[in-house]
Amino acid sequence: MFMKRLSLFCVLILALAAKLSATDDMPYRLFPSLYRKASLVSLPQTVTRSSLKGGGGSLAERVPMLANNTVVAFYGHPSSKKMGILGMYSKEELANRIRTYADYYDQANGQDGVVSAYYIIYGTCWPGGEIGYLKDSTLEEYIIYAQSRGMIVFVDHQIGKYTVKEAMEKILPFLKYPNVHLAIDPEWRTLTPMKEIGSITADELNQAQRVMQDYMIANAIPGIRMLVVHQFQDKMIANRDRVKADYDRVLLVHTADGFGSPAVKKTSYANNTKAENMPVKGFKLFFKSEFPLAGWDNPILSPAEVMALDPRPSLIMYQ
Repeated sequence: MFMKRLSLFCVLILALAAKLSATDDMPYRLFPSLYRKASLVSLPQTVTRSSLKGGGGSLAERVPMLANNTVVAFYGHPSSKKMGILGMYSKEELANRIRTYADYYDQANGQDGVVSAYYIIYGTCWPGGEIGYLKDSTLEEYIIYAQSRGMIVFVDHQIGKYTVKEAMEKILPFLKYPNVHLAIDPEWRTLTPMKEIGSITADELNQAQRVMQDYMIANAIPGIRMLVVHQFQDKMIANRDRVKADYDRVLLVHTADGFGSPAVKKTSYANNTKAENMPVKGFKLFFKSEFPLAGWDNPILSPAEVMALDPRPSLIMYQ
């Protein structure tokens, strides 16, 4: 069933001549903020059946929502206005603003529906590669509120100096909530954030999917969940052609990141589309920022322009 659904995403990818240059002038995100080094209270590493909110393994839970929907997410950290739009508004006001953008995409994506989402940085990379964690209680407030609004939540870990497996183990417990999906960001897998663009390997990304699937099975968590991985330079995923995207319980979403002009954005996305072994794609956009040194898309692509990308991205996020 999964492979049949996944085939909906497999599109004919045109040959594209543009090639990303792996140079220092390639734009990338700024402002990793200073937050607490660790949460005072951590979620348990195992989930009992009684703690699940939802479940049951219905047909709707087994079918990836991306099969017939475009997901529109606002990205950032609840405690930082510098790290994205998510930190600029209350969760209530933010939900309304996301809904407005979701409606724009609903008008541009044909017969498909739309799903609104919070995209929350849970683990922030600090200088030296240490990770500062958002309070679990704060994240759970967003998750539970999102449930009440019919929204989903992406929980993002920037990895830092840790292994990909260690990063995954910190965010897996949030899968007990049926509206939660996970994300890792290779850019910040480094000891020197903002000075060096980090990287992971294909084997590590495959391991992340395997660990996620094993956790879901071991804890009787039904359905299929997304795992998002960001990329805007070739080096960010080493041996990219070896990445697998055939795990039954995990839907890998390969997302083009980085700010810039429309030409830069399209070139970055074109480079990602060459990875046909990761057929489900995402696309990130950057609102104008008033903070010094911050970059943004100038001009920002319209929803219609984003939906005209080939292949059409299934996940759209705004920072």
